[in-house]
Amino acid sequence: MRLFSFQVEIEKLDFHHYLPLFFDGLSETKHPYQFLARQGIHDMLTHGGYKVLPVIPQLILPLKKALMTKNKDIICATLKVIQDLVVSHELAGEALIPYYRQLLPVMNLFKNTNNNLGDGIEYDQWKGCNVGDMVNATLELLERRGGQDAYINIKYMVPTYESCVLTY
Repeated sequence: MRLFSFQVEIEKLDFHHYLPLFFDGLSETKHPYQFLARQGIHDMLTHGGYKVLPVIPQLILPLKKALMTKNKDIICATLKVIQDLVVSHELAGEALIPYYRQLLPVMNLFKNTNNNLGDGIEYDQWKGCNVGDMVNATLELLERRGGQDAYINIKYMVPTYESCVLTY
């Protein structure tokens, strides 16, 4: 297992500088840049707490850039990062609502992207790389953690989305 560690405690880092830098690396496909970006994001989101919230507006463009690559591996990693971002702070889901117009159109493209293998087995499911399932899981998490306006905004950008919270 590969690991890297920061020279300073993560809590002492300048999140306004380093977190957008790591997020910009989401689009990388070459080793070690891809590994460094993803591990740096994971560590900073895990230990960042309240420091992540004010940086969210700076993270939208790198997230959009990574989603717009339309590379399956990059999209899956970006969706996982969005999920981690939403759970990193209790208000992070609500803070993302104003940016749904930038993030959700690509998710709308891939929402129903699942392989029809008949009675074959899709091994991407256990690796968490099935784009359609990842999009649905991300949208559900955004709805659950996004407050009362999340569903309406998701539905506007992804018309085929069905609520996981509302029951009729």
